Amino acid sequence: MRRLNRWTDAERRVLDARSGDRSRREDDSDADPNDRGSAALEFIVVGLLLLVPIIYLVVALGAVQGQTLGAESGARHIARAISTAPDAATARERADAVLRSIVDEYGIDPDSVQVSMTCHPTGAVCPDAGATVVVTVSTTVALPLAPPVFGLDRLARIPIEASAAQKVSRFWGAG
Repeated sequence: MRRLNRWTDAERRVLDARSGDRSRREDDSDADPNDRGSAALEFIVVGLLLLVPIIYLVVALGAVQGQTLGAESGARHIARAISTAPDAATARERADAVLRSIVDEYGIDPDSVQVSMTCHPTGAVCPDAGATVVVTVSTTVALPLAPPVFGLDRLARIPIEASAAQKVSRFWGAG
């Protein structure tokens, strides 16, 4: 049985010419031989130029976020430790223990941490039964890889502050 060929000779020549053009384009013998492989090099250079700042940004934001979480949890737990203590001496001991724990856990620089406490209503002895204790924890975060040249390590610090309020029991100091 004979197979019918639906392609005419003219159509075959056009198809052959097109496939020859395609193979010639892939070979591209007219291109400058010095350009070979430069696309990979350009991709690596541009990739590094974009990737390094993005990685630095992620690391810096991670450091700031970690210190922020530490300051927030420090303020909250110190306020809770003060408000649940039976007296002022115990409140001070608990607050110091919580602060040491937060500094160790979150890697906060102990020299840069400042803790302040106020009570509302103002004018009352702080802390006092029925008052609201407001604890504020302030610290600074050093940006990573900031060189200590010309004081850049001191300039490349981001201040962080967190506050927490806790109501003191009305039976505080009675026991």
